[in-house]
Amino acid sequence: MTDKYLKILEKIQEADSIVIGASNGLSISEGYNIFVDDLSFRENFGDFREKYNFYNIIQGCFYSYPSEEEKWTFFSRMFEYFLYDKKPSMIMKNLYKLVKDKNYFVVTSNIDDHFTLSGFSKERLFEIEGNCRYLQCSDVCHDKIYFGDEILSKMAENQDNGKIPLELIPKCPKCGGKMQVHIEIDRSFLKDQSWQSSYKGYQDFINNSHNKKLVFLELGVGAKNQMIKAPFMNLVNHEKQATYITVNKGEIYIPNEIYAKSIGIDDDIEKVLRQLVKMKQSV
Repeated sequence: MTDKYLKILEKIQEADSIVIGASNGLSISEGYNIFVDDLSFRENFGDFREKYNFYNIIQGCFYSYPSEEEKWTFFSRMFEYFLYDKKPSMIMKNLYKLVKDKNYFVVTSNIDDHFTLSGFSKERLFEIEGNCRYLQCSDVCHDKIYFGDEILSKMAENQDNGKIPLELIPKCPKCGGKMQVHIEIDRSFLKDQSWQSSYKGYQDFINNSHNKKLVFLELGVGAKNQMIKAPFMNLVNHEKQATYITVNKGEIYIPNEIYAKSIGIDDDIEKVLRQLVKMKQSV
């Protein structure tokens, strides 16, 4: 295993460009598993579990709530769950330490905003499925998203019997209609100018890295997440100097076509990042 760590560190240090791909496995390593009915879910969302009979956060995101008060009670609670103290985890700190001095770009399907919270540049980040800190018009009447920390925090702090006060429910500044958290839960998800700019930034980064030493560092991306995994594998296959590094506990898949250019570690992401940073600091 030490040889693998050394090889990964060598590839990162030599890289001209690094693309980080992150999905649910990274969140799980931080202690946030949106797909399970675990102790954390029951402690933070137990009342929703009993009242609505859903058993994880992702089900709560897609649930059809009877009222706007109940909908915003859940989403503001989720906001607080992910961002209650606005401090980065040690896992995210170590990831930032590993790449902060490199030419990097991040593409993620996570919605928790833990990358910018940890020091990663917003200009080097593409959040494919949105961010739980932002709001948009549910009817998509205009092309703008809104920073929602203030109102989401107020709603999270003022919940009574599974509802928030009516006066705290946000209304669209343009049409006066309903709003929703800017995450991809239905066809109303707004791919606004900032989303488009982030997507273009990602594409430009890839194009500018053509024929250079390019490392794809994939963290906690499952086989079903083809939004990240498929493009990564395809690019590694076509870029002569590309390296594919995948870390995911319990699920490592590397196709034969890129096997010689790949490194896979089936272990906890927290442990792997901690070890890599320790080795980097000792060099």
